[in-house]
Amino acid sequence: MNESLTRYLLSTIQPKDPFIQKLERYANENFVPIMDPIGIELLLQIIRIQKPDRILEIGTAIGYSAIRMARSYDNAHVVTIERDENRAQEAIENIKLAQLADRIDLIVGDAVEVEGTVAKFAPFDLIFIDAAKGQYQQFFDMYSNYLSSSGTIVSDNVLFKGYVSGEAEGNKRLEKIGEKIRHYNEWLVSLPEFFTTIVPVGDGVAISVKR
Repeated sequence: MNESLTRYLLSTIQPKDPFIQKLERYANENFVPIMDPIGIELLLQIIRIQKPDRILEIGTAIGYSAIRMARSYDNAHVVTIERDENRAQEAIENIKLAQLADRIDLIVGDAVEVEGTVAKFAPFDLIFIDAAKGQYQQFFDMYSNYLSSSGTIVSDNVLFKGYVSGEAEGNKRLEKIGEKIRHYNEWLVSLPEFFTTIVPVGDGVAISVKR
């Protein structure tokens, strides 16, 4: 999207409460990756439409998206995974401040190593993938087994700053990540068990539903 369209879409988003604004400022000032403001509006609208009782998030960071997902549907219970212990502790504190400790369970560990713990909370009606980009396919392949029959999997950053399409270039590290995401997208849209649509909002959001 061009800058004028982005500005317009941002102007349509309803004002956020002071707590959410504080989390966004903290993330911006401390270089904490959180979901793009337009992208997360799409995710929250999916939740409002589908009303998932159980949500799995891979990649908690400071708890921003887990809190916003839980707030978007009062009956939702969120299980979220974070491998960075310092970030996990920040998330726990933020979840407590949001008064959502009874509806958000945080599992500390690498998502590829805590499958057994996560499985105890399954099945999930929605899975949100927003962690190490190079492991997206592994995350999807592993945790799609715990998706309910009518479930949805949402993957963030699937256009990755323009590096997936080739629009952006010049940074070898980001180009390599963009190449991995491109391969993930190609694999994702070819899966016979899922219908996948890539939506060009935020940093790119892939929505996968079971056939």
